[in-house]
Amino acid sequence: MPSNRPVRIAKLTASNEGPLVFIAGLCALESAELLGRVGRALKAAFARAGARWVLKCSFDKANRSSRKSFRGRGLAYALEAFAKVKAELAIPLLTDIHEPWQAEQAARVADVLQIPAFLCRQTDLVVAAARTGAAVNIKKGQFLAPWDMRNAADKAASAGCRRLLLTERGSSFGYGNLIVDMRSLSVLRGLGWPVVFDATHACQLPGALGEATGGESRHIPVLARAAVAAGVAAVSFETHPDPSRALSDGPNSLPLSQVARLAKDLVAIDRLVKRMTL
Repeated sequence: MPSNRPVRIAKLTASNEGPLVFIAGLCALESAELLGRVGRALKAAFARAGARWVLKCSFDKANRSSRKSFRGRGLAYALEAFAKVKAELAIPLLTDIHEPWQAEQAARVADVLQIPAFLCRQTDLVVAAARTGAAVNIKKGQFLAPWDMRNAADKAASAGCRRLLLTERGSSFGYGNLIVDMRSLSVLRGLGWPVVFDATHACQLPGALGEATGGESRHIPVLARAAVAAGVAAVSFETHPDPSRALSDGPNSLPLSQVARLAKDLVAIDRLVKRMTL
């Protein structure tokens, strides 16, 4: 299988050898108004960096640490908000699904359906996403070796998916911690699909706050720069105007005010690395 199979997402192309793509947005949909605010700010930031991007937002966070945690505003509300922001900003959109029945409905609006890391081995979910015809992003489980993602990719491809992304988001490292093995990016590239590095979830401290997940957002720029230097198709991160007030994953979210600078740095690294390897 070739090391690079470009994936078309709306009007942009994600490729391990092509220009870096960003996947960025809110962790969970807190409100349509906030999504629009963040989307407009991201569009301006990525325009200044000369970067292409996909807006991301989850309509449901089904794998929260506690039953008390905020999960989202529901599928119907979210799809209406997603459609409105997509039309306003003229950008593609990614969202997670957690159950097979959600795939078809979400694909009516979303350009990319994302399979959460904890669910990457759920055959019915992967197949349902693949059959919609949308692009599919499968996040590598924290419990998997990178080469084990071949099986997840094969499930999607066997169901007709020809637009597949594979995401690295760190591996379990004892209790309540993750570590990123940059060799994983090379292994995933070898599976033949564009590779995404999730810079914010790689900084999680799972369950560290007792009833919520903690994180070390200060490490986001370091890990993102390292991943881009290793050669990836895309970098994913979650952002918020005030992470301390975010209703989901605030401790490992990038402050919105820092996006423009980081995007500019990552684009520069990407251009340098890919000039050297072409």
